[in-house]
Amino acid sequence: MTDVRSPQAGNGAAAPGVAEEPADVAGETIAGVADETETPRPGGFGAVAWARWAWRQLTSMRIALVLLFLLALGSVPGSLLPQQGIDPAGVQQYFTAHPALAPFLNALGLFNVFAAPWFAAIYLLLFVSLAGCVLPRSFRLARTARARPPQAPRHLSRLPNSVRYETAMTTEEASAAAAAFLTRRHFRLSQGEGWLSAEKGYRREAGNLLFHVALMGVLVSIGLGGLFGYKADRLLVEGTSFADTVTDLDAYHPGHLVSPNDLAPFSLTLDKFSASYVASGPDRNQPESFNAHVSYTAQPGDAARTYDIQVNHPLNVDAVKVYLLGHGYAPVFRVTDGQGKVVYDQATPFLPADQSTYLSEGVVKAPDAKPQQLGFAGVFLPTAVDVSGQLESAFPAPYLPAVSMIPYVGNLGLNNGVPQSVYQLNTTGMHRLATPVQVLTPGQSMKLPGGAGTLTFTGYRQWVSLQVTYDPGQVPALISGIAALAGLVLSFLVRRRRIFVRTYRGDSGRTVVDVAGLARSDVGGGFEAEFGELAAGLKSVHDHDSSPRSEETE
Repeated sequence: MTDVRSPQAGNGAAAPGVAEEPADVAGETIAGVADETETPRPGGFGAVAWARWAWRQLTSMRIALVLLFLLALGSVPGSLLPQQGIDPAGVQQYFTAHPALAPFLNALGLFNVFAAPWFAAIYLLLFVSLAGCVLPRSFRLARTARARPPQAPRHLSRLPNSVRYETAMTTEEASAAAAAFLTRRHFRLSQGEGWLSAEKGYRREAGNLLFHVALMGVLVSIGLGGLFGYKADRLLVEGTSFADTVTDLDAYHPGHLVSPNDLAPFSLTLDKFSASYVASGPDRNQPESFNAHVSYTAQPGDAARTYDIQVNHPLNVDAVKVYLLGHGYAPVFRVTDGQGKVVYDQATPFLPADQSTYLSEGVVKAPDAKPQQLGFAGVFLPTAVDVSGQLESAFPAPYLPAVSMIPYVGNLGLNNGVPQSVYQLNTTGMHRLATPVQVLTPGQSMKLPGGAGTLTFTGYRQWVSLQVTYDPGQVPALISGIAALAGLVLSFLVRRRRIFVRTYRGDSGRTVVDVAGLARSDVGGGFEAEFGELAAGLKSVHDHDSSPRSEETE
């Protein structure tokens, strides 16, 4: 008689006499199985064959891992470099600090990584690859979870765990007693004439199925966020407001299916910003807390509400979250031109050049000044000190606020059709006025030579950088992630194991019972002890149920 074989867990060897079945997928928890496909031979395949080969390669686990690695590698510059959608001020500072390198990085899209075409190509290919892996595999796992145990091997003694004993019961009675015993132990049964197969641990397959379905849920959630979500940025000075409209936002990044009418109709006012810093010790100048005290209305005409936006504590209004990303100082200047007319009087945001002391740089532009346009470039120092003739800031808090500005006169170049940054001064058509370096404290003024005008530093306000985010896929992604983790844990903790029972009439006339066990996945061990307990229980059932019959026979 020819024996058939079945895979055996643990050492990868096939046990003789075990019924053959499809390869076990219970132990695999990563979506997709690499397909073993031959590379098409040139001239021997048509377009359909090449397309089929390309699809198999794309949906293989090998390519999925390569794409995942490329996605992680591509995300690195998004974490190391300032990004336009999150920190436009930081991008501007990087251009100022690295004038040669920054244009090259910008040409590669490294200042807006997550919106770059090459990054989109990677994650779209990864999405297709994982979908092609996960969906077919989910169907296979679903079929495996519903499958019945295979037929018991003919020679159970060849399995690594097996026992043999005799009982006075008939073969039918012994099989029925074994079936009842294993059913009470929650085994799934498959029976035939003289044999019984029982299997337990199908929750492992359920865990695998849950993991793969949840993984698809994560992918769909990301797609929802990309299609129906949006992000926007707004720099807001104390005492000013903005509405969640496209025209009132500094930067706006909508999803593919988002229109301006889909934005939440809230408005927000920055009433006050407060910050505290460590004043002494090794952590001196490090921030302790940031609080943006705001008032907002969820709908036009609603009563105003107040809220304190802090780091990792965003404002949630109408399913939209408003995050606090950064802050800085906005010194208030009043500029009077050569004709005595006030042509500029407002708070001007300066960008921090030193994050530890918040020494900030900025410019003032007065295009309406006459007889010539005026421009100023300089620094704001929250706590101004003179260190060996060099003006520096000793602390990020505004204990001794001061500014130092350099005046220019001429053409600001605002009407030449080329857009300019509000944080840079184009001095191509201007010349610097010969004035000594002056440090102005609040209330002090600087008179320009030749009667060109006057610059007065009247005080300062603070500004905050806010990010407005709407992501409808965030909660589904969280739920899917928790489900995937639960499925992964379940697939690791539960092991598939089988018990085989064969009953036949022995030479002595008594019924011989062969019991064997096979663990399909037993990485943590312990199956030998469980099999010993089950075998002892089966023998006890057969001995107990057959004892009266044995006495009558005697």
